[in-house]
Amino acid sequence: MNAIFDGRDPIYLQIADQIRDDILDGALKEEDQVMSTTQYATTYRINPATAAKAFAELVDEGVLYKRRGVGMFVATGARAALAARGRERFFADVLDPAVQEARRLGIDLEDVIARIRLDAAAQPAPDESATTDESTPGGES
Repeated sequence: MNAIFDGRDPIYLQIADQIRDDILDGALKEEDQVMSTTQYATTYRINPATAAKAFAELVDEGVLYKRRGVGMFVATGARAALAARGRERFFADVLDPAVQEARRLGIDLEDVIARIRLDAAAQPAPDESATTDESTPGGES
């Protein structure tokens, strides 16, 4: 984890986002233990309550769970749930507005699709462990 909390969002949101990213990237796997609030406070020189607020948000989302007397752990299915939410956000926040803008500019959607395919072909293959059968909207392959 390479967290330096200097963004505009509150620190607790930055912590939660960093943990989500670590899960999506595979740095944290299901059932891995995450740093304690005390470890976060010491490592990043923040108030333990700030880390606790981030953990509480992630517990509410079902991303983390607490083992009494042991610590916080990545929940089973956390990566899949985060990826599904991310896909929905991607389509709503990125792709849908891009399609609307293409239409507004008179760009044929087939040209947009061809450009996406061209750009995708130029990129290195994604890490197979990071992909799922749900890579397309609605989970269709």
